[in-house]
Amino acid sequence: MGSVYAALGSQVTIVEMTKDILPGVDRDLVRPLHHRIKNQFEAILVNTKVKDFESKGSKVSVTFENESGTEQKVFDQALVSIGRRPNTENIGLDNTKIKLDDKGFVIANSQQKTGDPSILAIGDVIGGPMLAHKAAHEAKVAVEVLNGENSDFKNRVIPAVVFTDPEIAWAGLTENEAHAQGRNVKVVKFPWGASGRAQTLGRGEGLTKLLIDPESERIIGVGLTGPGAGELIAEGVLAIQTQTKAKELALSIHPHPTLSETMMETAEVFYGTATHI
Repeated sequence: MGSVYAALGSQVTIVEMTKDILPGVDRDLVRPLHHRIKNQFEAILVNTKVKDFESKGSKVSVTFENESGTEQKVFDQALVSIGRRPNTENIGLDNTKIKLDDKGFVIANSQQKTGDPSILAIGDVIGGPMLAHKAAHEAKVAVEVLNGENSDFKNRVIPAVVFTDPEIAWAGLTENEAHAQGRNVKVVKFPWGASGRAQTLGRGEGLTKLLIDPESERIIGVGLTGPGAGELIAEGVLAIQTQTKAKELALSIHPHPTLSETMMETAEVFYGTATHI
């Protein structure tokens, strides 16, 4: 939302308590966004906590705290985006057999079944990625289960998109997760500076990367940053979901010049056969 308001002419200050924006996303995907917005925003304050809000007439006074101490700034509006919690209190769930976890989320299995045999649950209320497309697929599973089909949500690949400019999108295993798990993966990247289509758009800062299992050569993670990343990630989701090998993607002819071509060329990087780098 900050990037939208900035594009509309507002002076925007972003406050992030960790050391960088979008802390859960691979840094190489965030870097082009940070570089682009740093001159669009009034300020990007990292390693900074918001300690207090106070109304000042029609404005809001915000108190920040960081390693330099505390300071106050006055803004027209303040948007708080610190996550969501389930609205499961005082709605009568104690009259059912539904069980909640320690954060108040409804506990449901891969068939969307809860502790109450007459109630299924989907979406944000059961936790996990709070994304509309995840909830929509869970709804399909729930309906199929209600109709007696042996459907479940196991092992589904859920893409995530940050709708900024440039967009950031990823699916499957991320590089951060691979490092945290100590997992052996091969990370291959294709810079959009080598993409003819990206150059015609004046957006050579983009990046496409694949995480590939070095033994099976299967694609297990995809990440993109650049215009249309949210559209391009769909091919990555299909590749991961169907356990596609990098060779199959590399040999799939993509139209030239397009941004989709970067998916093919990234797979080619794994084999050292990329045409443009």
